[in-house]
Amino acid sequence: MTRVLLTGVRGKTGSELARRLVGRPGIEVVGGTRDPRRVARAGVTAVVFDWDDPGTGAAALEGADAVYLVRPDIENAPERIASLLADAPHVPIVLLSELGAGNLDSSSWVARVERAVTEHARHWTLLRPSWFMQVFTDQRFYRDAIRRDGRFVLPAGGAGISWIDARDIAAVAERALLDSAHAGHVYALTGPEAVDLPATAKLLSSAAGRTVEHDDAPVADVIAGLNGWDAQIAADVYERVRAGAFAAVTDDVTRVTGMPARPLEAFVTEHAKLFARRARDAR
Repeated sequence: MTRVLLTGVRGKTGSELARRLVGRPGIEVVGGTRDPRRVARAGVTAVVFDWDDPGTGAAALEGADAVYLVRPDIENAPERIASLLADAPHVPIVLLSELGAGNLDSSSWVARVERAVTEHARHWTLLRPSWFMQVFTDQRFYRDAIRRDGRFVLPAGGAGISWIDARDIAAVAERALLDSAHAGHVYALTGPEAVDLPATAKLLSSAAGRTVEHDDAPVADVIAGLNGWDAQIAADVYERVRAGAFAAVTDDVTRVTGMPARPLEAFVTEHAKLFARRARDAR
């Protein structure tokens, strides 16, 4: 059996990757999570894995033949990842990073996270996706604002985003985890086109059956209320959106999986019911 550990198993890409791997002959899927009771997917063995408790890492890694590593959004992620991999330097790692990471200063948090993997894992693959389409269907991001207010706030300054479906990221991750030919590769994962935010709002409007507007608010307004490292990281991401860093388009999804990346229009049409205003939202 090939034992595959998925950190972030309940997240956008981790849950889709689990769905793809469960039931495959010869694959044992282990899901690392703070609370194993919340992992409900059949076929996934849940284990305690908590970035705030370094002692859980060695146990979760025990017997692992490959690891899908979802980058934790914590300030000391580079140090935590380096410490984790010190317990199992031989285990192949597939890291979920972000588009444009290779263009950032080597001292940046994003670059240091990647370096923690490339310098401590013997075999690694880096996945650098653009923004997930799933931010529009997630209540923690834009879904409820679209449904309730008919608007979403994202500082873009006119730049486009090459939105990618988390299912396409999971498809690439699946191959990288199970085929050693992907070791040492860096994949920039994007949708088939960059779509600016006014055009994105039009697609959402069509799916919702009513007007959805994009609010291109100043970065300072959007990060108001955040402090310290959280504010710094958020501001950096939004400034890179405005600079067009997430507008690049590649064919890496197709090259790895043999299938074209899903377009944003198809995604919002598929999830149209999630954008429709409910009666209680109008109150």
